[in-house]
Amino acid sequence: MTYPNLFTKKECEKAIARIENLTSETKPEWGMMNAAQMLAHVNVAYEFVYDPGKYKRPTGLKKFFIKRLIKPFVVGSKPYKRNAQTAPDFKAASVSNAEFDTEKTRLINYIEQVERDSISKFLCVDSHSFGFLTEQEWNTLFSKHLEHHLNQFGV
Repeated sequence: MTYPNLFTKKECEKAIARIENLTSETKPEWGMMNAAQMLAHVNVAYEFVYDPGKYKRPTGLKKFFIKRLIKPFVVGSKPYKRNAQTAPDFKAASVSNAEFDTEKTRLINYIEQVERDSISKFLCVDSHSFGFLTEQEWNTLFSKHLEHHLNQFGV
Protein backbone atom coordinates (compact mmCIF):
# COMPACT_ATOMS: atom_id res chain seq x y z
CA MET A 1 0.00 0.00 0.00
CA THR A 2 1.20 3.51 -0.71
CA TYR A 3 0.47 6.40 1.61
CA PRO A 4 -0.17 10.10 0.96
CA ASN A 5 3.09 12.01 0.58
CA LEU A 6 3.14 14.38 3.54
CA PHE A 7 6.11 16.19 2.06
CA THR A 8 3.74 17.75 -0.52
CA LYS A 9 1.45 20.69 0.16
CA LYS A 10 -1.56 19.02 -1.48
CA GLU A 11 -1.42 15.92 0.74
CA CYS A 12 -0.72 17.99 3.86
CA GLU A 13 -3.82 20.07 3.15
CA LYS A 14 -5.90 16.90 2.77
CA ALA A 15 -4.59 15.49 6.06
CA ILE A 16 -5.24 18.77 7.86
CA ALA A 17 -8.79 18.94 6.46
CA ARG A 18 -9.43 15.49 7.91
CA ILE A 19 -7.97 16.54 11.27
CA GLU A 20 -10.21 19.62 11.23
CA ASN A 21 -13.21 17.26 11.07
CA LEU A 22 -12.30 15.87 14.50
CA THR A 23 -13.90 17.22 17.66
CA SER A 24 -13.19 16.44 21.28
CA GLU A 25 -16.38 14.36 21.19
CA THR A 26 -15.44 12.24 18.16
CA LYS A 27 -15.52 8.60 19.22
CA PRO A 28 -13.13 5.92 17.92
CA GLU A 29 -14.41 3.03 15.85
CA TRP A 30 -12.01 0.80 17.81
CA GLY A 31 -9.58 1.16 20.69
CA MET A 32 -9.77 3.02 23.98
CA MET A 33 -8.17 6.42 23.29
CA ASN A 34 -10.23 9.57 23.24
CA ALA A 35 -9.63 12.10 20.45
CA ALA A 36 -7.14 14.19 22.44
CA GLN A 37 -5.16 11.10 23.42
CA MET A 38 -5.03 9.98 19.80
CA LEU A 39 -3.71 13.38 18.69
CA ALA A 40 -1.09 13.39 21.45
CA HIS A 41 -0.15 9.83 20.48
CA VAL A 42 0.35 10.78 16.82
CA ASN A 43 2.36 13.85 17.86
CA VAL A 44 5.05 11.64 19.41
CA ALA A 45 6.46 10.65 16.00
CA TYR A 46 6.96 14.35 15.25
CA GLU A 47 8.39 15.05 18.71
CA PHE A 48 11.08 12.45 18.02
CA VAL A 49 12.25 14.75 15.21
CA TYR A 50 11.44 18.25 16.49
CA ASP A 51 12.01 17.74 20.24
CA PRO A 52 14.57 14.90 20.31
CA GLY A 53 15.67 15.51 23.90
CA LYS A 54 12.21 14.67 25.20
CA TYR A 55 12.68 10.91 24.77
CA LYS A 56 15.58 8.62 25.51
CA ARG A 57 17.00 7.00 22.37
CA PRO A 58 17.29 3.24 22.38
CA THR A 59 20.84 1.93 22.51
CA GLY A 60 22.69 -1.36 22.37
CA LEU A 61 20.66 -4.54 22.00
CA LYS A 62 17.39 -2.68 22.32
CA LYS A 63 18.25 -0.50 19.30
CA PHE A 64 19.46 -3.55 17.37
CA PHE A 65 16.17 -5.40 17.92
CA ILE A 66 14.04 -2.33 17.22
CA LYS A 67 15.81 -1.79 13.89
CA ARG A 68 15.54 -5.46 12.92
CA LEU A 69 12.05 -6.32 14.19
CA ILE A 70 10.04 -3.12 14.58
CA LYS A 71 11.36 -0.94 11.74
CA PRO A 72 9.97 -3.14 8.93
CA PHE A 73 6.56 -3.06 10.61
CA VAL A 74 6.61 0.73 11.10
CA VAL A 75 8.00 1.85 7.74
CA GLY A 76 6.70 -1.04 5.63
CA SER A 77 3.70 -0.70 3.36
CA LYS A 78 1.36 -3.05 5.24
CA PRO A 79 -1.25 -1.09 7.25
CA TYR A 80 -1.27 -1.32 11.03
CA LYS A 81 -3.73 -3.74 12.57
CA ARG A 82 -6.45 -2.43 14.83
CA ASN A 83 -5.61 -2.55 18.53
CA ALA A 84 -1.92 -3.27 17.90
CA GLN A 85 0.35 -2.84 20.89
CA THR A 86 1.58 0.70 21.52
CA ALA A 87 5.22 1.47 22.33
CA PRO A 88 5.63 3.00 25.80
CA ASP A 89 6.72 6.44 24.53
CA PHE A 90 3.52 6.66 22.47
CA LYS A 91 1.08 6.02 25.33
CA ALA A 92 -1.01 9.10 26.05
CA ALA A 93 -3.42 7.84 28.72
CA SER A 94 -2.86 10.90 30.90
CA VAL A 95 -4.07 13.31 28.19
CA SER A 96 -7.60 14.57 28.82
CA ASN A 97 -10.13 15.78 26.29
CA ALA A 98 -9.60 19.26 27.75
CA GLU A 99 -6.27 19.21 25.89
CA PHE A 100 -7.91 18.43 22.54
CA ASP A 101 -7.43 21.86 20.96
CA THR A 102 -3.78 22.05 22.04
CA GLU A 103 -3.00 18.59 20.65
CA LYS A 104 -4.88 19.28 17.43
CA THR A 105 -2.98 22.53 16.88
CA ARG A 106 0.33 20.82 17.64
CA LEU A 107 -0.36 18.07 15.09
CA ILE A 108 -1.36 20.51 12.38
CA ASN A 109 1.75 22.59 13.08
CA TYR A 110 3.96 19.48 12.86
CA ILE A 111 2.42 18.41 9.54
CA GLU A 112 2.95 21.89 8.12
CA GLN A 113 6.53 21.93 9.44
CA VAL A 114 7.34 18.62 7.74
CA GLU A 115 6.05 19.98 4.44
CA ARG A 116 8.05 23.23 4.85
CA ASP A 117 11.24 21.41 5.84
CA SER A 118 10.91 19.04 2.86
CA ILE A 119 12.49 15.63 2.61
CA SER A 120 15.98 17.12 2.36
CA LYS A 121 15.96 17.85 6.13
CA PHE A 122 15.00 14.29 6.97
CA LEU A 123 17.53 12.57 4.76
CA CYS A 124 20.30 14.29 6.76
CA VAL A 125 19.25 13.01 10.21
CA ASP A 126 18.73 9.58 11.66
CA SER A 127 15.37 8.74 13.10
CA HIS A 128 14.91 8.31 16.83
CA SER A 129 14.88 4.51 16.73
CA PHE A 130 15.58 3.32 13.19
CA GLY A 131 18.70 5.12 11.98
CA PHE A 132 18.77 6.78 8.58
CA LEU A 133 15.61 6.35 6.50
CA THR A 134 14.82 6.76 2.82
CA GLU A 135 12.32 9.34 1.58
CA GLN A 136 9.65 6.65 1.28
CA GLU A 137 10.37 5.33 4.79
CA TRP A 138 10.13 8.80 6.35
CA ASN A 139 6.86 9.44 4.58
CA THR A 140 5.47 6.06 5.57
CA LEU A 141 6.54 6.61 9.18
CA PHE A 142 4.44 9.79 9.38
CA SER A 143 1.65 9.07 6.90
CA LYS A 144 0.83 5.46 7.76
CA HIS A 145 0.45 6.25 11.45
CA LEU A 146 -1.71 9.31 10.76
CA GLU A 147 -3.89 7.36 8.29
CA HIS A 148 -4.38 4.57 10.83
CA HIS A 149 -5.62 6.92 13.54
CA LEU A 150 -7.69 9.20 11.32
CA ASN A 151 -9.44 6.05 10.07
CA GLN A 152 -9.84 4.91 13.68
CA PHE A 153 -11.81 8.11 14.35
CA GLY A 154 -13.75 7.96 11.09
CA VAL A 155 -12.36 11.10 9.48
